[in-house]
Amino acid sequence: MKKQDVFDFYTRYIMNTYTRSPVIFVKGKGSRLWDIDNKEYIDLFPGWGVSVLGHCPSSVVNAIRYQAARLIHLPNNFYHITQAKLAREIVMRLGFSAKVFFCNSGAEAVEAALKLAKAWGQDKGKREIITMENSFHGRTTGALSLTGQDIYQEGFTPLLPNVKRVKFNDISAVEKAIGPETAAIILELIQGEGGVNVADLDYVKALRRLCDDNNILLIFDEVQTGIGRTGKWYCFQHYGVEPDIMTLAKGLGGGVPIGAMVAKDEIADSFKPGMHASTFGGGPLVCKAGIAVFKAIQRHHLLSKVQKTSEELMERFRGWKKRWPDRVMDVRGKGYMFGIELSCPCRRIVETALLRGVLVNCTHSNILRIMPALNIEPKYLKKGLSILEEILEDEFSNTQ
Repeated sequence: MKKQDVFDFYTRYIMNTYTRSPVIFVKGKGSRLWDIDNKEYIDLFPGWGVSVLGHCPSSVVNAIRYQAARLIHLPNNFYHITQAKLAREIVMRLGFSAKVFFCNSGAEAVEAALKLAKAWGQDKGKREIITMENSFHGRTTGALSLTGQDIYQEGFTPLLPNVKRVKFNDISAVEKAIGPETAAIILELIQGEGGVNVADLDYVKALRRLCDDNNILLIFDEVQTGIGRTGKWYCFQHYGVEPDIMTLAKGLGGGVPIGAMVAKDEIADSFKPGMHASTFGGGPLVCKAGIAVFKAIQRHHLLSKVQKTSEELMERFRGWKKRWPDRVMDVRGKGYMFGIELSCPCRRIVETALLRGVLVNCTHSNILRIMPALNIEPKYLKKGLSILEEILEDEFSNTQ
């Protein structure tokens, strides 16, 4: 199929819900992609963090190939081995006892967490959820109601009632918002779409105390930060604080669609048969892929690698701030999740990088977001960042 045919098919047959870049990718391996013209790219933002092991990692590909020849789908009123094993992989790394509900995406995991919190709070008269400004929890109605950014909610009101939005990293704002009907507090420990804003240690510990003191559930949305992204299996492990409920997706399947909602045993038991379900959730194929992701991260010691390399990368990005103090306003992140805040819009920088063969992301119009695969080869990481640095030099020189 020719390039123009693809563009025409999209115009004719696919809803216009994305602003797409005019490139057609046909192959990927590791941290590299190739387009329809066989041009090679370095991917420093693989699928919003979905491709945590890069594109088409052999461990995941082999697991999918094996499972696809045996059993692809099975409804959840039957048992199957891969779902049981993946649930164990998730829970055994938590540090506390919990149970898992499988679904297909991050938004679905958040919806499940929202329903579980309401089920838990039903007989306690608790029905209210506190969420954070600049948060992003998904685009389905429940998840959108929790998302703390008006831009995503415009045109879709009325949303769910009984949701309070407070300032992120401000414990006094949370204290003022808590009432007798408060069932849960939900937050991302690192706000991705919100600008890679990192929760303060003292703030998270104070949230846990507030929840304990007021019989409130603490929900961590780890859709983007989970599965090794921050150098730990789960981001909450940096804080020494346990959630009551946690959501996962993105990197969990290494490229295939899977989500999970995890809850402590006593909370999980609020769900009874028939109260929640997912037709495709936790099928044999995607669970086999998820198991392969956990094993690959452990086998190749990727968590320790990310922890070590992250510090080196952060120092490089801080060097950019010193080099261009009026242009690079802040550098923040954890593990392999970086946000570089600029004093100018960065859309043109992202577009230029794509033309130069490097994929990065822009959020909040002026924050460059870099989230490479955990196993990116050093030579491609170095080359990609060098190209990006050249682009920044040209951009800042031309706009002085």
